[in-house]
Amino acid sequence: MSVGTPTTAATSQRAVSDIVNDFVTLSKLRIVVMELITVLAGFLLVGGEWRLATLVAALVGTGLVAASASALNQLLEVERDGLMSRTRNRPLPAGRMSSAVAICFAVTTGLSGIAMLAVAVPLAATVAGVVCWLIYVVVYTPLKSRSTLNTFVGAISGALPILLGWLAAGGSLAHPAAWGVFLVLLLWQYPHFMAIAWRCRDDYQAASYVMDTTVDPSGKRAGRVAIIGSLLLLLAVLMPLTAGASLVGSTLSGLVAIALTLLYVRSSLRFAKSPNDDTSRGLLRLSLVYLPTWLLSLTLLAI
Repeated sequence: MSVGTPTTAATSQRAVSDIVNDFVTLSKLRIVVMELITVLAGFLLVGGEWRLATLVAALVGTGLVAASASALNQLLEVERDGLMSRTRNRPLPAGRMSSAVAICFAVTTGLSGIAMLAVAVPLAATVAGVVCWLIYVVVYTPLKSRSTLNTFVGAISGALPILLGWLAAGGSLAHPAAWGVFLVLLLWQYPHFMAIAWRCRDDYQAASYVMDTTVDPSGKRAGRVAIIGSLLLLLAVLMPLTAGASLVGSTLSGLVAIALTLLYVRSSLRFAKSPNDDTSRGLLRLSLVYLPTWLLSLTLLAI
């Protein structure tokens, strides 16, 4: 018995670890973390006095709502996920988790997250969280197999968390900075998504998703979308600067934003000129550097 016990314990630990990893995958933790970063930035940009309890509630509530949306997204797409190499090992298509368990997880996290927001943050922020959930689950998910407009809808859902953070801290939607940061976050996603869509084009084709890279496998259309998005972004990063130096108007943060966006435009042009794995990888990597750097420049330099 003493010889077999360590092996049994190790097996049990691996089993628990596997279960936890499956729920992490179901939640799309990386996306959740990215959303929480934008919620935090939106909250801090309002400035003035704020309560730590409100910030924590906004972050936890948003995280739970985002996890719920991700789980329902995978429930609705389980068959298509099974057709793609990058997603076929997710817990649902791989058969490691039942639909009933995933539904219970989605309902529990969704209702808990909304309840936490409703109790702890202003009503407008709670509404923003619910709208974000609805757009992602009810509109974006089914639209992926029907129209390339899914990119625009997905970008709206991806940009709403920064408004949620803004509203949770008591910010007003009448303030131009609110819509400025929202537009920057929305437009940033276009080159980012186009790079991903190119790199995953074979999977998307296999699952019959309607993406710019499946409609035009040459990548030229995706390249044009990336260029348009990055050029519009160059205009959008100037919008928050009109809010005043006390909030997000410092010269230094503006210069950082413009420099980042010029690099983004250049990388988008390279991708559009020659869509391939190297140029798409460069664009994707730059997009992942762009977002946290831009957010830091706002929250650390412009307040």
